[in-house]
Amino acid sequence: MTANLTGSLWVRGLLTLAVLVILAIKIDMRATAEALLRLAPGAVVAVLALLAVDRGVMVWRWIILLRARGADVTTKSAAWIYLVSSFVGGFLPAGVGADVARAFTLSQRTARGSEAVASVAVDRLFGLLSIVVMGVFGAVVAGRQIDGTPRLLLPAIALIVMSGSVAMLWADRLMVTMLPGGVQASGPGRRLMRLADAISQYRGHRGALAAVALLSIAVQVLRIVQAYLLGRGIGIDVPFSYYLLFMPIGLIALLLPISISGIGAPQGIIVWLLAPAGVPQPQALALSTLIVVSGIVANLPGAWLYLRAARSATAEGPK
Repeated sequence: MTANLTGSLWVRGLLTLAVLVILAIKIDMRATAEALLRLAPGAVVAVLALLAVDRGVMVWRWIILLRARGADVTTKSAAWIYLVSSFVGGFLPAGVGADVARAFTLSQRTARGSEAVASVAVDRLFGLLSIVVMGVFGAVVAGRQIDGTPRLLLPAIALIVMSGSVAMLWADRLMVTMLPGGVQASGPGRRLMRLADAISQYRGHRGALAAVALLSIAVQVLRIVQAYLLGRGIGIDVPFSYYLLFMPIGLIALLLPISISGIGAPQGIIVWLLAPAGVPQPQALALSTLIVVSGIVANLPGAWLYLRAARSATAEGPK
């Protein structure tokens, strides 16, 4: 596993470096720096406040899922796990790394490992679903701002994701149908069946799922508003409706395991998405950089908690 993670880091590191070199060659870096320096202090304060709300909502969303299944973990402990895992996950494949770290840490603190993984899986599922929902909404509101935009593309993706989401809540029945009896009886098969059963238990918690869905959409709205404020803060004059269109795609790019901490390829994608709106490349690159930096800043509380725990462990010494 360590070798796979190391290999992944090398691949993503090389890809990140390659994209950054291409961007540096094609885009005026001096103009990009000037755009960054124009960032209004008021925008910084507003985005920092929204980042705090963003993290609070995300932690609350996960706690709702934990409480729905009666997980034996305190609110303080759940918040610590979420924040620290978000920081640690920055060094692992994007998005997935934080989820793996969160599921692993929670499974160490509770006797029900499958329940821990299930809560993270459902949390991630609703996060992705909310991005798609916002993307469809953005396509409806601002899709005509881009000539030649496939009108049915995002609705088709939304239908696929929603169908997959519903199917996932019936994972126990799907596994029984799809997996041969011999596979189900094997060690990995039994673990997979336990996980499918744990995920399927959320079918009986419709109130919790509805709350998580609403909070997930709230998180995406907060992130879109943050990007809009950052754009306005460096002088990008693009209507908010266009952010509803391009940011969901940018958010998915940031989740893909193709970069380190969202640097490189996701920035190139955001620059490309802003081109149809007439945003100059230096300003687009500046905005994409600020979006990445805001994500890193949001993980700083987790970094502080991690380092604090590491210092405490060092001070106590071996037992």
